[in-house]
Amino acid sequence: MPHRNLKGVLLFLSGLFLFSSVDTTAKYLTAFYSVQFLVWARFAVHLAIMLVAVAPGMGRELVVTRRPGLMIFRALLLVASSLFIQMAFRSLPLAETTAVFFVAPVIVALLAGPLLGEKVALKTWLATLAGFCGVLLIARPGGALLGIGLVYTLAAALCYSLYQILTRKLADTEPTMRQLFYTALIGTLAMSLIVPPYWIGEWPPLGHCLLVASLGLYGGVGHFLIIGAYRTAPASALAPMMYVQLIWATLLGWAVFGQLPDSASTTGMAIIGVAGMTLALRRPRRGVTEIQRSEGPAIRVER
Repeated sequence: MPHRNLKGVLLFLSGLFLFSSVDTTAKYLTAFYSVQFLVWARFAVHLAIMLVAVAPGMGRELVVTRRPGLMIFRALLLVASSLFIQMAFRSLPLAETTAVFFVAPVIVALLAGPLLGEKVALKTWLATLAGFCGVLLIARPGGALLGIGLVYTLAAALCYSLYQILTRKLADTEPTMRQLFYTALIGTLAMSLIVPPYWIGEWPPLGHCLLVASLGLYGGVGHFLIIGAYRTAPASALAPMMYVQLIWATLLGWAVFGQLPDSASTTGMAIIGVAGMTLALRRPRRGVTEIQRSEGPAIRVER
């Protein structure tokens, strides 16, 4: 069992690193291409991976759903979250932006009360308050996160929180791969309608083409690694590890962009991490399936 847990942790940390790599690559590419084009490419490559790697084995099971409206709306929330967070990355540091986005699981815990009928415990209220105090430290006057970029980041976190609420609601009837497929399919279709006015008129050079393609590749492989991690190790062993993504984001932001958070921002990031971890360490609710756990705040982050 310890060996299986170690394997699961390594898979999980590798998946989180790939998610941070998606964010880092997207931030770099926004200097050359529109956010709309990059988000379209992210979903299109992810869809291609699923059509090749998953569709042959699942067939109609991958597509047929009893709740198409909610599945589509859930996917559109992820599209909106992806657009907002990448617009934020255009002007804001990677680590601080990632940290503010990590208030999403705290918002999910808070919204689960009115939207899912769950009891909101005192610990949830305290974690919410602490999380937003962490955001205020990062977004203080003179800090790195100010202006429209902060608004974009908070909008991304809110859209992602609603996306996670719908993930919980759909988890009883919709398996993991179907939910992943619908986000890739609807995301590709929606962005295909939006992206034409932002198309630059010519294909990027080969190096940039590879980086653009890597957005979908890293995200797709990252999801499979994290799903594999939850099949190998218990959620209780993996949940505290999700906040390692803040470390990955800080290291990649420093290595690629030369950006390091100051002491106040680092304190704010730590507060957000601790607040979210107190919720992650709660005993899982009955009926919460692997899709919720695998798509956690890193999202993702199917971002």
